[in-house]
Amino acid sequence: MIKFGTDGWRGVISKDFTFENLRKVAVAHGLFLKEKGAKRVVVGYDLRFLSEEYGKFVAGILSGMGLEVVLSKGFCPTPAVSFNTKYGNFDNGVVITASHNVGKYNGYKVKEDFGGAARTEITKEIEAKLKEAENFPVEKGSYKEEDLNEPYVNGVRSQLELSLFKEREVKIVHDPMYGAQQGLMYKALLGTKAQLTEIHAYRDPLFGGKHPEPIVEENIGALKEKVRAVKADIGIANDGDGDRVGIVDEKGEFVNSQIVYALLLLHILRNKGKREGVVVKTVSTGYLVDRVCREFGIELLEVPVGFKNISEVYLKRKVLFGGEESGGYALMDYLPERDGLLMGLLIVEKMLAEGKSVSQMVNELFKEFGTAYYKRIDLPVSQEEKEKLETLKENPPEKWKELKVKKVLTIDGLKLIFENDSWILFRPSGTEPVFRVYAETPREEETLELLEWGVKLIKE
Repeated sequence: MIKFGTDGWRGVISKDFTFENLRKVAVAHGLFLKEKGAKRVVVGYDLRFLSEEYGKFVAGILSGMGLEVVLSKGFCPTPAVSFNTKYGNFDNGVVITASHNVGKYNGYKVKEDFGGAARTEITKEIEAKLKEAENFPVEKGSYKEEDLNEPYVNGVRSQLELSLFKEREVKIVHDPMYGAQQGLMYKALLGTKAQLTEIHAYRDPLFGGKHPEPIVEENIGALKEKVRAVKADIGIANDGDGDRVGIVDEKGEFVNSQIVYALLLLHILRNKGKREGVVVKTVSTGYLVDRVCREFGIELLEVPVGFKNISEVYLKRKVLFGGEESGGYALMDYLPERDGLLMGLLIVEKMLAEGKSVSQMVNELFKEFGTAYYKRIDLPVSQEEKEKLETLKENPPEKWKELKVKKVLTIDGLKLIFENDSWILFRPSGTEPVFRVYAETPREEETLELLEWGVKLIKE
C-alpha cells in the first residue's frame, strides 16, 4: 500500500519502493499538478541506492505529462530542492530520498511552491489519484538538468554574518553521514578563516550500516572521536538528505536537539535581533524553548510532529522560527524548510559572535533558563500496546511521584506536562514501525526514571 506519512512516501527498495510503484506515485502527482494548473517542477535526489535512476525516471514521467521539469545535475540535499522550488519559481519540488532511514529504504518527498513540505491535504489529494494513475498512459519526456547546489549554498551564505567567519579562526569537523550535504559546507565557508575537516564524505548507500540520523548519539561516535583528535571547536553532523543537524561540543560531547533548538532561537532573538512573528515547535520539543519565548515576549505555538505542520502555520501567520525534536529547524521568513547546513553554521556564528565555546553556551543557557535533560527511546510495540495508548488518552494519569500533571496534550499521541515543566510524550512514529517515548526533566536521573515509568504504563 502506498501511503504518505509525516514526510512523504517511503518504502523498502524492491519490496515497496519499486519502479512500478514509483511510476504510480509520479503519475498521481502529475495528474494532481495538471489539475491545479501547475507548469514547472524541480526534481532532486540523494545518494541512496538507485536514487539517481529514480530521479531521472520521475523527471521523465512528469515531463511526459506535459510539465516543464528541471532535474538536479548530480545529488543534492532536500533543502536545495526546497530553496530552488521557492526562489526558482517552481510550482512543486520532488526529492528522491528516505531522509534518515536505513539504507534499504528510499522515498518521495513533495515540496510546495513556497519551499516547504507538502501539507497533509495535498498528499491526500495525490493519494486519491493513485487508482487513476495505475493504467494512465505516459511516454517519457525530456527535461533539463541544472546545478541546484550552487544557488542553495549562496542562499545559505546570505543568511550568515560572514564577516565573523573572516575575522576569527574556527575549527569545524563536519560529518555528512555519507549523505547529500557532503562537500557543501566547504563551499559555504569559502573565503573565511574556518578550518574544515570532513568525515564520511563519500557515497555509501548503506551509511556505514547505521541510521544516517545525527540526533542519535550512538550514530555519531566517529564525529565525537574526530573532534577530540583534531581539537576542533565544534562537530556538525547532517542526516542522509541534509535537512537535520546534530551538534558535538569542543570536548567531543553530544549536545541534544532540544538544547540546539534553544541555542538557535536565543541567537536569532538576541544576536541577530529578529523579533517579528511567532515561534512554532512540535509537541516533542522541550520546555527551554517555552522559557526563551517567555523571556522575549514571543508567542509560541505547539503543533503535531512533522515539519509540514509548522509549514501550515507559516501559510496562515508570520512565523519567525520553527523547529522540532528531530533536529530540523528553519528560519521561516527565508525558507520554511529544515536546513541542516544553515543551522549548523548558525551555531558556529553564535560561537563567533559571543566568543564562547559550545559547552560555555550550553552552561549559560542552563544558568539563565534552567537545566533540561532529555531522552527518547524507540520501542517495537504490539497492536494491544498501541491500543493501550488510546486508553491512556481517555484516562491519563494525574501525577507522577509527587508531581501533578498540569496539562494534557493529545494533538499527537499523549503528552503529560507536570507542574515543574517536566514532561513525557507517547506517540507512534509516522516514518518508522516503532512507538516513541520522549521525556525531559531538570535532572538526568529523573528523566531516566520518568521514561521507565512511561514504558511500564504502555507495557503492563
